[in-house]
Formats: sequence, structure tokens, C-alpha cells
Amino acid sequence: MNNTIINIKNLRKDYHVGEVIVHALRGINLEIKKGEFVAIMGASGSGKSTMLNILGCLDKPTAGEYYLDGQEIKQMSKDELARLRNKKLGFVFQAYNLLPRTTALENVELPLFYDSRIRSKERREKAVNALEAVGLKDRMDHMPNQLSGGQQQRVAIARSLVNDPVLILADEPTGNLDTRTSFEIMELFQELNDRGRTIVYVTHEPDIAKFATRNVIFRDGKILRETEVKERLFASEIIKTLPVENIEEFES
Repeated sequence: MNNTIINIKNLRKDYHVGEVIVHALRGINLEIKKGEFVAIMGASGSGKSTMLNILGCLDKPTAGEYYLDGQEIKQMSKDELARLRNKKLGFVFQAYNLLPRTTALENVELPLFYDSRIRSKERREKAVNALEAVGLKDRMDHMPNQLSGGQQQRVAIARSLVNDPVLILADEPTGNLDTRTSFEIMELFQELNDRGRTIVYVTHEPDIAKFATRNVIFRDGKILRETEVKERLFASEIIKTLPVENIEEFES
């Protein structure tokens, strides 16, 4: 498992809704290696969100095995899972999940507060570097309401990077963005992947899934198929073809 970030074997997840048992995941087998860029797709109720919650150690499987970077998560306590999430995972959400009365820099610093070994100076340096990596160093003192939607998502991506995680998980990261800004965010994800970041994101949009290198399609709690993306899209090339007037402008 040396080069494997995610290794899942016969994973099942059941929910009890009253007297009914809902089989959300039905025997999933999945492997994701370091440096992959994977899109998880599927209709509502297909199991993709349940899968993402388990990948993010926010929920535990009912049965089966899940190894994250060589560590088996099933027997871990809530505290152990919290430490694992903070150390190995970065999260990006559709709704950004930024603290509204906190600057971009402070939002990015937030995950580092849970590590008592990191002093304030180092915490700030790491956050500045993360914001620089997403092209927002000049906006680090801005509040979320002073940033465009695309800029807020970049702050969220910087926050996901600040702990140097082994895996970035994104849930519909372009869902609240206009077309051009969506491409800009996917360009950033592709750049991060080119630098070696392992990224898994959930999307219901086939066009967005084409920016990944592999698609995993869920249906009825099972993996319907896995496909390598043969005609991969590159966001940087698409952006060059868009009219200038579509550029999102936001001046604070």
C-alpha cells in the first residue's frame, strides 16, 4: 500500500430510517493512488455523498475495510478520527464554509490551531504560503463579504492545503459559481494535481468530471463503472477561449 492513499474493500453502509434499513453503499471496492485526480459521479441517492463522508472520516462504514494512507479507520475513536482528519485531509465544500467575521488569512490558519506544536509565527507563514499558492496573497486581510464567490472558494482551497494533507476532498466545489469562475477553480485544482496533490471531488456535472484523470460513477450504492478520462479537458485552455466580458469582477 506504499503508493496507495485510499484502499477500500467490500465497504457497506446501512442507515436505519424507522423500521426500514437503507443500504446506502453495497460492497464498494476502490483504490486511489498518490497523485490521482478522481471525480466521483452519480445521481441523487446513488451513494456518492455517503462515500465522500466515509472518505473524509466523517462517518464510519457498517462493514468492510477503509485504509487511508495505510491506516485502518474502522476501529478509531472519534478523537483519533478528528486527529487523522486534521493531519491527512483537506476539505473544500460547495458553500465555502468560511467564518464570516474572520479574514481570509485567519480562515486559512484555522486548521493549524488544533496543533499545539505550531507557533503563531509559523501558523501565519503557512497560511500566507497557502493563500499565495491559490493566487490570493493580496487579499489575505479581506473578510469573506469583501471577496467574490471564486475568491472565497480559493480561500477554502488554501485552508484545505495549509496542513499539507495527503488528500484533498471536494464536494461540488463549483456548484455555486458561474461558468468562468468554475473553470478558474478547476484550473487551480489541475495545477495542484500537477504539483502532486491527490484530489477526489464529487460532482453531478459531466463536463466538470472531464477535468479529472479518472471518473468513478455510482448507482444504487454500487460502483457502476470506473473510466479513465481519455478526452480530458484542461481549464487553462478553455479560459483562453472565453469572452473577456465574462470575467467576474469584484472590487472591495
